[in-house]
Amino acid sequence: MVVAETAGVAVVGLGVYGAVGYLWGVPYPEFVLAVLVAAVGLFPLRRRYPTAVLLVLAALTGLSPAVGPVTAATAYAAARRTVRARRRARLLAVAGVLVVGVATAAAPWLGPGPVPYGVALGLVLAPTAVVVPGLAGTAQGQQGRLLRALRERGDAAERACRLADSEARIHERTRIAAEMHDLVGHRLSLISLHAGGLELALDRAAPELRDEAALVRRTTRDAMRELRQALGVLGPLGRDTGPDVLTDATGTRADVESLVATSRDGGIDVRLQWTGPDLDTRPVRVRRAVHRVVREALTNVHRYATAAHVTVTVVHDDEQVRVVVRNGAPPRPSTVAGERGTGRGLTGLRERVELLGGTFAAAALPSGGFQVAATVPAEPGDAPAPERPGERTDVSDPAADADASSDGGRSAGTAHVVPARRDTEALTLAFGLVALSVLMVLGIGFVYATRPHQLAPPPMPRIGMTYHEVAGAGVLDNAAVRAAATGREPPRPAGTAGCVYPFNGATEIHPGGLTIARYCFDAAQRLIAIDRFTVPSVRDATPWETP
Repeated sequence: MVVAETAGVAVVGLGVYGAVGYLWGVPYPEFVLAVLVAAVGLFPLRRRYPTAVLLVLAALTGLSPAVGPVTAATAYAAARRTVRARRRARLLAVAGVLVVGVATAAAPWLGPGPVPYGVALGLVLAPTAVVVPGLAGTAQGQQGRLLRALRERGDAAERACRLADSEARIHERTRIAAEMHDLVGHRLSLISLHAGGLELALDRAAPELRDEAALVRRTTRDAMRELRQALGVLGPLGRDTGPDVLTDATGTRADVESLVATSRDGGIDVRLQWTGPDLDTRPVRVRRAVHRVVREALTNVHRYATAAHVTVTVVHDDEQVRVVVRNGAPPRPSTVAGERGTGRGLTGLRERVELLGGTFAAAALPSGGFQVAATVPAEPGDAPAPERPGERTDVSDPAADADASSDGGRSAGTAHVVPARRDTEALTLAFGLVALSVLMVLGIGFVYATRPHQLAPPPMPRIGMTYHEVAGAGVLDNAAVRAAATGREPPRPAGTAGCVYPFNGATEIHPGGLTIARYCFDAAQRLIAIDRFTVPSVRDATPWETP
């Protein structure tokens, strides 16, 4: 990756060097190329030493505009990795000033020429090589940090939700264990009581069987003690007390009617629809599941939709028991409608129902109401229902949950997205670098095109030059000047073969006077004298003057 990036900026830098050299010419091309090679050599160090590398490249850009693409890529990377805004702004400002300062200082020797054109060249290179890439890197870095923060917050919220659900499931299982402790403990107590009575009866009727009855009583007592040791500690978490205590009648039709009547007395408009026989012959865990679903759903109605109409439907057949509690949209908002519950009650219901092999669903209705629906097998098997995919009931290692959510939650879904996103980002950055380089070339071309072209002035005529050398300097004979000098010029020097009277040597110093330059040559066409003299000038009368 580093080699590809370095090769890319080197190619773009060579493109800028070639374009500027071909269109406008580059003074000292060997030096400029050597500076570009040095800049490309520094480019791989931009991640380890971003500040130092950027400042050095900014100075090299002032010496050689071909380093501009390399500096632009470095400014982008440095701004993207710099978190502190003030430090990033100072870095880009210093780099831009370095570009302008070095370009201004080097302009008379390595640049377009005079100092003002060096300043113009620096002002072209600073935005394209430092400022614009730095702003792009700043935006990209802030976007990346924001996305990472949002992703971390989302992961944390997901983990918190999963831990809350796990806690609710564990709480419900604890409640079920407590109920099993009460139910089984009650039955074992009865067995122990009857075994004790049988032991007393057999002591007189059949003494040989008394030991067997005593063994049954002791075994029952030991089982009761072991059950208390294993499950008794969980009892206070889930054991019901008060008016909601669970009994053998829990979950029957009379029990459900009692729940409905209690809610109706509390001001809820609730109606019960029961289809099928009573549940008194069904297992205790089925009846208690039905009781829990109805009670939890009505409790939620009391909290969030006190003015809504509620329908409790129980359908019982030979295979399953279906319970549906549906409420409509309340005509007026409840006083606690704005408060959102934890959802643990519904999670506990789901856990209880699915442990029996049933299904559970709770969702808002399009009409604005809410519906809780549970289907429980009439005769559930002994095996617990399988856990839903992606759920874990063991929350003893939150770090493992975090790793699972961060890896398994995203790696499968983003394994194909991240490479595509990186390729798109790389292409975008490459296109942006090329576009900046084109703007850089155009700006450099504008500066070079407007610089003054320093042409060597022709040599001044001097004694000893040939006629052709004097004529090459722009000294040519003019008939009008020759006519003005005829008869008024001073004597020609000895050895003169001919004289030239150029027009650019004639100057009117005052009205009526004309200064003439005379260049006299010998027979070998060598300049032997340069004379200047003044003769009277003659002007034609203007049309409105009268003689």
